[in-house]
Amino acid sequence: MDDARIAQFRKMTEADPANELGHFSLGQALLEAKQYKEAATCFERVIELNDQNSKAYHLLALAQNAAGERSKALGTARLGFDIAHSRGDIRPRDGLAALMRMFGEEPPEVDDPVRAKPGPAIKTGEGQITCRRCGAAKAPMAERPFKGELGERVLASICPDCWREWLFMGTKVINELRLDFANPQHGRVYDQHLREFLRLD
Repeated sequence: MDDARIAQFRKMTEADPANELGHFSLGQALLEAKQYKEAATCFERVIELNDQNSKAYHLLALAQNAAGERSKALGTARLGFDIAHSRGDIRPRDGLAALMRMFGEEPPEVDDPVRAKPGPAIKTGEGQITCRRCGAAKAPMAERPFKGELGERVLASICPDCWREWLFMGTKVINELRLDFANPQHGRVYDQHLREFLRLD
């Protein structure tokens, strides 16, 4: 199963070397398969494409540490911690903080207004949200893009520009992974890609 997933995601990255989600998914699959050095290379490519992807820093640090590159992992964790905190990405930040402590370094103390006020987005002004993907304060979408709890999270957390980016990327995911929505497992794969691309996890 790991080999099949790795082959699928490798095909995505070969077809489109600028596919951030493809490199991220390939890195995750390689990390799960304990191919740590190649996984690290994938996450490095993700960061080249988008240096604000805090989850990529977390997984890169994990891969570097598992590959025996402790000093690199600590440097990645430090940088990723700052980026995750500045973006309000609590879960990646906490994971990076745990790694820093494992390496014997105490992470900086930070105020945590996001944890104090839980919710999918931070209100920034009348009629605006802070987009979870791009970090900009923008007007929200006019309506929920699809039904259910995930659709509500997208409406509350994602700006229209980033949603349009996902529609393009989501089409590529469907085509390249040959997803069939009659299969519930394929629907879950699609939703996972959506959450990762829009940084809803």
